[in-house]
Amino acid sequence: MSESRRIGIVGASIGESRRIVIAGTGSGAGKTTVTIGLMAALKRMGHVVQGFKCGPDYIDPTYHTAVTGRASRNLDSFMLSHDTVKEIFVRGSAGADISIIEGVMGMYDGKEATSDSGSTAEISILTGSPVLLVVNCQSMARSAAAIVKGFQLLNPAARIVGVIANKVGSEGHHKIVKAAIEQECGIPVVGYLKRENELEIPERHLGLVPSVERGELSPLFEKLADLIGETVDLELIWELAKAEELKAEPKLFAPIAAQMPEEKSVTIAVAKDSAFHFYYPENLELLEAYGAKLHFFSPLAGETVPPEADGLYIGGGFPEEFASELSQNQTVLESFRTAVGGGLPTLAECGGFMFLTEAIVTTDGESYPMVGLIPGKVTMQKKLAALGYREVRGKEGNFLLGTEQQAKGHEFHYSTYATDAELPHAYETKGLRGTKPEGFAAGNLVAGYTHLHFGSNPELVARWIERCLEVGARA
Repeated sequence: MSESRRIGIVGASIGESRRIVIAGTGSGAGKTTVTIGLMAALKRMGHVVQGFKCGPDYIDPTYHTAVTGRASRNLDSFMLSHDTVKEIFVRGSAGADISIIEGVMGMYDGKEATSDSGSTAEISILTGSPVLLVVNCQSMARSAAAIVKGFQLLNPAARIVGVIANKVGSEGHHKIVKAAIEQECGIPVVGYLKRENELEIPERHLGLVPSVERGELSPLFEKLADLIGETVDLELIWELAKAEELKAEPKLFAPIAAQMPEEKSVTIAVAKDSAFHFYYPENLELLEAYGAKLHFFSPLAGETVPPEADGLYIGGGFPEEFASELSQNQTVLESFRTAVGGGLPTLAECGGFMFLTEAIVTTDGESYPMVGLIPGKVTMQKKLAALGYREVRGKEGNFLLGTEQQAKGHEFHYSTYATDAELPHAYETKGLRGTKPEGFAAGNLVAGYTHLHFGSNPELVARWIERCLEVGARA
């Protein structure tokens, strides 16, 4: 049994522990810089650090994982119930000395303008975590205190315990800001980062995650640790991060697998490499909790769909970055055609969906043939094509989600999909811009751009396992 499943079965609370939210006054305030630097600095001191990210983003968690050596997890109060958010947090924090939660956007920005729903503030309250507020202090002095005071007063339940002054012009500038905030707000300014020392975090999109996994950003992470260590009081943050016991009933990860006889076990193959790497950790752990054995394989490395697979999961990633390599390996492509075309119960999300179409056209206009099970092709563009939460309802023919079932997920991609064929869609998705049909469903294949979080409807995991058993029994 994997470590994650052991934690899931026995872990229902964490006693007095250390945890802290890194929130910002807005996007661009410097949350990621501070978070990565703080994680790296604390790990360098010998502490076991666990990372979390508010919201659905999967690139920042990749940073966290690379720095801490532990899988970072998303805490998302839109896709998941409050109880599930707490359960994921408690589970993920097991064995860590300190948990660091990176916020999203501004501290109070979330689902709507009239509440804290879906915001960093809400996550801090749900997890009982103190907040460290990162403030961009460029071109201001005493006004920084007014900003902090406003953040304190908007919802005092979100407990701000300290401030990091970012983008200060000098040590003297920092002292002015510090004096104003500490006098007016009654909380310490625990440190600062100079504008002149600002390090550029690479743009968070195409090709970034593979470069992180190859270790190319490790020098940047080390430099951030150096900067934080020089001008931030790590010992004070360590004390401010103390928090009371947090309890969470382990409903989502109850030991379901223990009730399942061995003969009903199924193997689900999971494509996992630099081209296909985005999976919410809980999605994989829920498959295990419901009795599946996971077999990871790398299409990019020339590995075919494992013959023992009863099901197949092709996650998101950046197949366009490796389109040439993927298109040239006919043995791998044929293994997907044979397995999926032969009825292997398959879920393909975003990058996986792109891989199963006829071709990927890169931004330089080159077209690379792909698996070809889904009519049409995807074309890459340099601007975002879709971004946002999705409320998902299954359509006829979707074996994972029936027409009366719903789940929640997220879209984030730079490509567009086009076909002249009349498609059997997988989902009806609802976002800020309305409702639309999405994806492709036929036989035992469900594919689309939407990244589903299985924690929003674990029943789809049970349905997947059941379909794998049915197909295996007919074989």
